[in-house]
Amino acid sequence: VQLQASGGGLAQPEGSLRLSCAVSGSIGSISFMDYYRQGTGKQRELVASITSRGVTNYADSVKGRFTISIDNAKNTMYLQMNSLKPEDTAVYYCSAVVLSEMGDTIALGGQGTQVTVSS
Repeated sequence: VQLQASGGGLAQPEGSLRLSCAVSGSIGSISFMDYYRQGTGKQRELVASITSRGVTNYADSVKGRFTISIDNAKNTMYLQMNSLKPEDTAVYYCSAVVLSEMGDTIALGGQGTQVTVSS
């Protein structure tokens, strides 16, 4: 079981990008998933999180601009990023806590994906 991250790239200020993070392999269920980011010279920060029931949490810096969602049928999380700002430039990481088919808790981390916001 692992996470497969995709999306990201280069966007202009006020532009949009979408990130995806899929759980591959057989699992019982997803407990929650989230995105962190780390800009150059900055500490890693939580961007947004979502439970399998759709309860969300956002960093104040992205509220109203980013939307996190989850497709439980596809075991995939999405982060729609709108009105991007240069300060959103960072490597974005997804992570998840899932239950195995046997009911064991598994913590997963995905590879980072670069998001660059620049004109």
